[in-house]
Amino acid sequence: MGTRFDMNENIDIAWCSGCGNFAIHKIIKESLEELDTDPQQVVFSSGIGQAGKMPQYINAHYFNGLHGRALPVATAIKTANPYLTVFAEGGDGDSYGEGGNHFIHTIRRNPDIVHLVHNNMIYGLTKGQGSPTTVKGQKTTFQPDGVYLEPFNPLAVAISLRASFVARVFSGDIDQAKEVFKRAVRHKGYALIDILHPCVSFNKVNTLKWFKENTYYIDEKHNPENAVEAFQKAMETEKLPLGIVYINNLETVLHQEYNAYKRSNEPLFKRAVDGNKLKKLLEKH
Repeated sequence: MGTRFDMNENIDIAWCSGCGNFAIHKIIKESLEELDTDPQQVVFSSGIGQAGKMPQYINAHYFNGLHGRALPVATAIKTANPYLTVFAEGGDGDSYGEGGNHFIHTIRRNPDIVHLVHNNMIYGLTKGQGSPTTVKGQKTTFQPDGVYLEPFNPLAVAISLRASFVARVFSGDIDQAKEVFKRAVRHKGYALIDILHPCVSFNKVNTLKWFKENTYYIDEKHNPENAVEAFQKAMETEKLPLGIVYINNLETVLHQEYNAYKRSNEPLFKRAVDGNKLKKLLEKH
């Protein structure tokens, strides 16, 4: 289906044929269209990596910055204008490795943003070394004797910090992923979507077939508001659960905690600056 988020001109997309990012590209554009979202009111913040290129291929605003730094920029954008729909986007290395500290403390702050993590369990852009989520023992181009670290568990970490919304999807199941994506956009607060997808060039273990055989959908009996039950789901490794794992309906989001927004709902970028007050403040400090 055509969307308002399609690029009008022909562009050279720098992903390998068969990359899971193509499906994620489709999921994002179609979901935003189905939500009737105005492209002029959407902003993406991304870091470095194949996933970090995604906003360049979508008709919306974006900021492409440093490796692992998508979340603080996204937080600042949402704080300056809470009426925007804001995404932070990156890969498993960018988000959980270089950006791991920001991942932890963004959850604690609870900005009203959606965090999209393309989790192919490998570093793709830099040609196949193990990422934070690579399975222990897996041999890679940079670890010929196998990865010796236990893989990072982003869902378990997020739930232990009482994140506002935690979900996992598989790029090969577009319809199911779109439903979770739309729930995350409508949710108020920090929303993590861990997106499993294959890297066809550098990960010969976690293939499309592997993901289909090693994932399952959480049934309706699961209570996502039960933190203990959700944590137990997140710790499952024999087969990885897909769907909304945890929801913590916090009363406020980050920008509402600031005095500036307690006095007025007007976005910061629209407010006039009082030069005299600013001068006095600078002189004082």
